Amino acid sequence: MAQPTTGPARVCSNCDGFPTVRVTLGGRDRRGNLRTITVHCPACHGTGTRPARTAQLVGGRA
Repeated sequence: MAQPTTGPARVCSNCDGFPTVRVTLGGRDRRGNLRTITVHCPACHGTGTRPARTAQLVGGRA
């Protein structure tokens, strides 16, 4: 019997699959490293994927 397969993961349209980035704050610390912070995509919360939209049936409730 064939196993059910799931559809491919949908890439987040806001971050195009790059959910976490490092942003420089400018300047360097005492050891010479750039000061950075990590920022996550607010739409997908750092996962890079979005859930597939479910089709609403005619006359059905959402």
